[in-house]
This record gives sequence, structure tokens and C-alpha cells, in this order.
Amino acid sequence: MNKQDIIITYGSNASLMTKALMERIDIETLLPDKNASIALKPNLVVAVTADSGATTHPEIVVAIIEHLQGLGYHNISIVESAWVGDSTKEGFRVNGYIQISKQYKVPLVDVKDDAYVKKTVDGITMEVSKTILETDFLISLPVLKGHCQTAMTCALKNMKGALSDRSKRLFHTLGLNRPIAALNKVRAADLVIVDSLNGDLDFEEGGNPIQTNRMFACRDSVLCDSFGASLMGFENRDIPYIEMAQQLGVGSTDLAKAVMIQLNEPSDEVPPRPSGRANYLGKFTEPDSACSACYGNLIHALKRLDEVNRLKNVKQQICIGQGYKGKSDPLKVGVGICTRGLGKSLAGCPPKAIDMIKFIKELE
Repeated sequence: MNKQDIIITYGSNASLMTKALMERIDIETLLPDKNASIALKPNLVVAVTADSGATTHPEIVVAIIEHLQGLGYHNISIVESAWVGDSTKEGFRVNGYIQISKQYKVPLVDVKDDAYVKKTVDGITMEVSKTILETDFLISLPVLKGHCQTAMTCALKNMKGALSDRSKRLFHTLGLNRPIAALNKVRAADLVIVDSLNGDLDFEEGGNPIQTNRMFACRDSVLCDSFGASLMGFENRDIPYIEMAQQLGVGSTDLAKAVMIQLNEPSDEVPPRPSGRANYLGKFTEPDSACSACYGNLIHALKRLDEVNRLKNVKQQICIGQGYKGKSDPLKVGVGICTRGLGKSLAGCPPKAIDMIKFIKELE
């Protein structure tokens, strides 16, 4: 797997999807030393299960451990810290990590109890987990989801779990963006496997998940977040820490040079009926057997338009889904390759939310 590669897979079985990604990554080429220490860094920001849209699916962690151990890697640990005021240990318990640890003999490291090393970048001094800093190979397992302060959280922000609670408070005092970029200059992940199965639409702590049924892998955290932003309908400038991290030399934002490797087509499974905020946004759609990845991207696009008060300009429902294959209607508009027979249609399987936004704006 090269630095500019983005490997994508679709489906609803997190275990099988993770195995497919790991087989394509070829970890033995990236990490020849079987005795090297490997840390898995999930997102357990709060003690809730993955169906909330807030935390990493534990099946992903198990599949990676099984794959690594099958190849002869045994110096593996799971390292994480919940946000200030919440318990990492409770997050481990709720999500089954205690059983995972016992079954696979993989230690759990609560960063809140870890030793810290002070590091200074861009004038910001932070206390970083000694375990994270000393691990030979760091695999970050973020959830692609919304965030009430930074708009989005993925690979770069997931590293915040490597900090002491005192440094987390400092980061919020400084406005998060510059500190997040600086943290990744101190230590960025060597490999990122993104849980984009059902991340929350708005909030880091979950509660309003959007089914997108996809996962993707990257080696460049900046490229990873640039791609994630486009999936959620954001420009990089909407999430300042992405370009700040590029300026610090953490990685590249240039998606034009990225090599997209799609392992399979989006799942045929219809997403569950949306609730809450997504239910309101769904009123602007006309789905017919829409797959999760495509429909989720459309919901994110509509959310972005609503944020700038342009949803009121959407005069007709946006068609989406496999039910439109082979249908022709010059009066309707749609997104996704399945709607290409309609009067106006945006190609892609699935098109990114950022492209959907541009398409819908052109309809006004």
C-alpha cells in the first residue's frame, strides 16, 4: 500500500470488510519486523456502543488482531482515552474490549493512567502518551462523524485520545484546530482504517447515526481526512486543522493525486429508516432502493445546504437509488449512476457529498 492510496470497501459486515482491507494493505511489507510493537487506537470517546454512531465497531479491532496474529505479530496493544469526564475503562467494558483482551492476550492501555512525555510543536506544549510515542507501528481506527466544534472528526482528531486530560483541556482553550495539527506532527498514525459504517451526523458523542456502510484505509492522515471531508460534504477549508497539518508536513491534501482503490461496489442493502435530524432531511429525497453509502452522502449534502440556509431553494425531491435504473423521466433529478435516465443526474457510484452539493446548487 502506497502513501497516496485510499482503499475503499462497502458492506455491512465490519469483520469481513476489515479483513478485505488488511489483505490488500500487505502489512508485512510496511512492517517487516514481527517483533515490532503495534498499538491499535480506536475511538472510545464516550462509553457507548458503536450503533450510536460514536465509537469504533469492536469487530474491526478483532479482525485486525486476528489478521496480525495470523501473520506472526504478537506485540499488540489497544490504547485509548475517553474524553474528559468519561471513563475509558467503562468504554472498554461496554464495547467488549475486556473479553477481547483476555481472548487474544492483547493488553488494554488506558491513556488516562499512562505516563506522559512533554512535546512542543508550533509553540504548543502537550503531554502525550508514552505508549503511543514508543510504539513502532500505530494503527488508528477513527469513526468518520460530525463534530459540534470542528465540523468533522476522523484520523487527525482521533489522535487526541493520546493526550492527558490536562492537554485535552488546553486544546479546547486554544480552539482545537492548531493543536490537533501540532499533535499529529508529534505523532501521526502509520496506518488509518476508518469506520465509516454509521457515523453520527452532527456530534462526536453519537445519537444520530447515518448508515453509510463503508470503510476505507489510508497511510496519510491528512489525505484521509481530506477524503473524509468530501464524503461528508465539506471543503478542506471548513475543517482548518486539515490544511494546518499539511503546512506542518504531516501529509498531503491533494486528492487529485490520490489513487482510489475500490474493492467492491456499494452494498444493495437499503439503509434503515432515518430518525431525528436525518428524518427531516430525508423529506427532500425520493429514494427507491437506495444503498446506504449513496443515501448517507445525500443526507450529509442536504445537511450542509441547510447549514447555510439554502435547503429552502431545493424545489423538488432528489431521486436516489437502484429503483431508478432504466427509468426515464425528463422532469425528475437524481444523484448516483442509477438515476442517469432522469432529466438531470449526477454520476458516481456513489458520488461524494461535496459533489452532490455542487449539483444541487446548480438546480436552483
